[in-house]
Amino acid sequence: QVQLQESGGGTVQAGDSLRLSCVVSVRAFRNKAMAWFRQAPGKEREFVASVDWFGKKYADFVKGRFTISRDNGENRVYLQMNNLESDDTAVYSCAMARNHIGGQTANDYESWGRGTQVTVSS
Repeated sequence: QVQLQESGGGTVQAGDSLRLSCVVSVRAFRNKAMAWFRQAPGKEREFVASVDWFGKKYADFVKGRFTISRDNGENRVYLQMNNLESDDTAVYSCAMARNHIGGQTANDYESWGRGTQVTVSS
């Protein structure tokens, strides 16, 4: 059974940084596209960033503040978040696609972690 476990969330001040990590228990992790999504209270889940064989993609609101990366040897995907804003407050979840092709919608991913809370105070 595939498992995804996020860590690294917390409560920070506006302008601070956080690095989220997601470890995935799956064989051939390098062949899986990965992504981060987030969901704020009362809002729908939204795409944040993805990484697959074709490169990296980011949501427009990232504005160069976030960087997604992966370590295939450790089965991990990261989200470095800099210059955090109060609007970034949400539960951040990592997601894994069924193959090496990612996307920007939740339907593009078949496995999900439970999420880690990020709270940014202004």
